[in-house]
Amino acid sequence: MKPIAPESGPAYLFCPASRPDRYQKALDAADFAILDLEDAVAPADKASARQALIENPVDPDAVIVRVNAIGTPDHALDLKALEQTAYGRIMVPKAEDPEAIAQLDQFEVIALCETARGVLLASTIAEVPCVVALMWGAEDLIVSLGGRSSRRADSSYLDVAQQARSMVLLAAGAQGVAAIDAVVLDLHSNQPLQRESLDAAASGFAGKACIHPNQVEAIRATWEPSSDQVKWARQVLDAVNGGGVEVVEGLMIDEPLVRLARNVLKDAQD
Repeated sequence: MKPIAPESGPAYLFCPASRPDRYQKALDAADFAILDLEDAVAPADKASARQALIENPVDPDAVIVRVNAIGTPDHALDLKALEQTAYGRIMVPKAEDPEAIAQLDQFEVIALCETARGVLLASTIAEVPCVVALMWGAEDLIVSLGGRSSRRADSSYLDVAQQARSMVLLAAGAQGVAAIDAVVLDLHSNQPLQRESLDAAASGFAGKACIHPNQVEAIRATWEPSSDQVKWARQVLDAVNGGGVEVVEGLMIDEPLVRLARNVLKDAQD
C-alpha cells in the first residue's frame, strides 16, 4: 500500500461507500480515497453500502475505509464485509480505546481522535503497533464537550479545537506516525481551506482530508513549498556549504534552521 506520508500526496478525499459510482472518481481526483461507511451513510443504507464496497473493488493501494465506531453493531458488520475485499487500511472514528484498536492488527489503522477522551489519549493510541496515522475532527469533539460550534464567525477554530489539533499532531510526531488534518466543510470559499492547509503543511501534517473534489487542488497547491521558501532554503544550504558567515536574510543560521531548509527542498522535490 502507498504509505501515509507527505511524499505520497496530501489530499484525502471522503467518498460515501453507498456511492460506488464515485469510487474511481475519488481515486482519480485525490491522493487517497476514504470510502466512508460511517457518517456519510444513513443508518438504513449501511448494509447496502457494505455490499457496494464488496461488489465494486477499486485499487486498494490508495484506499482507506472508514468503518463505524468500535463497539457499535455496524463496526462488527463492517469488519466482516472487509474480509471479502482487498482493503487493508481502515480509519477508526471516535478512537478512544487503545486496547480495542490493538485488536485490529490485521489492518493498518488511522485513528480518528475526535472526542475529548480520544484527544487526551492520542499519544497512547499512537503507540499501538497497527496505528500508522492519527487524524483529528472538530465537530464531534465539540459535541463530546457539549459545545455548539468549533469555529468563530471568521471560520477560524475556537481555542479548544485548535488545542486538540495541536495535541493530535504532537502525539503523532512523538510516536513517529503521520498526522492528517481535519476537513473544512465550507464549500463556498477556499480561503479557510487555504489558510488551514498552509498551516498544516508548515506544521508537519502529512496531509489534509477533504469532502469535495474541488478542494483537492487547493490542498495540493498549498502543500507545495513556495518559490520564496525554496529560494530561502537554497540560500541557507549554500551559506552553510560555503563555509562563510552563516547569516541569511538577517537570521543567524543554526542546525535546526538547516534541517528546516532541507525539509523544504525535500518537499519541493517530492
